[in-house]
Amino acid sequence: MLFSSKGGPNWLVAFLGNPGLKYEGTRHNAGFMTADALAKKKNIAINKARFQALTAQCQLGGEKVLLMKPQTYMNLSGQAVSQAARFYKIPAEHILVVSDEVSLPVGKLRIRTKGSAGGHNGLKNIIAQLGTDQFPRIRLGVGAPPHPEYEMIDWVLSTFQNQDAEDMEKAAERAADAVECYIEKGPDRAMNLFNTK
Repeated sequence: MLFSSKGGPNWLVAFLGNPGLKYEGTRHNAGFMTADALAKKKNIAINKARFQALTAQCQLGGEKVLLMKPQTYMNLSGQAVSQAARFYKIPAEHILVVSDEVSLPVGKLRIRTKGSAGGHNGLKNIIAQLGTDQFPRIRLGVGAPPHPEYEMIDWVLSTFQNQDAEDMEKAAERAADAVECYIEKGPDRAMNLFNTK
C-alpha cells in the first residue's frame, strides 16, 4: 500500500545482501530473501531506486515503513541506510536491519535490540555510518563453514543446497513475519515468538 509523501516513514527496514544475479540465493543474501518474502506477502514490489537502494513504502502494524535493499554491496550497506535515515529523520531504534548470521544454524532466527557487528561487514558499516550500534536487528542463521580451512568469504557467497534451501525459504518467511511483529508489537513480543532456543 502506498501513501502520499506527506508525513514520511517513521520506520526503516534494511534487508542486507549483494545486488546482481551472481549473488542470488547465496548465504550473504538472507536479508534480500526476507525482503522478497515480505514483498510477496504484502503484494508490493521493492523496486524504486532511492538512497543507493531499491525501496518501497508500505504500512506494517499501522506504521509507515520504508523497506530497503541496499545496492552498494554488503560492505557499504551503511551508506544507503544512513542516507535514508537522515532524510526521514528516523531514529536508530526504528532502523531494523535484517542480515545473515554464520554463528546460527541454518534457518534459526535471532532478534536483538542492539549490539556489536559480530564480525558482519554489513552491520559494521551501518554502525560506522550511523555512529551507533543501538539499532534492532533480525539475524537469519546460515550455518557455519563445514571445516576450519573453509574461507569465510567463499562460504557466505555459496548458495544453499537441498534441505538447506528449503529451510531458508521457510526462515525468510518467518523473518518477514518477525519484521512485522517487531514493528507492530515491539521487541519483547517479537523476541519471545521468534528467537529460537
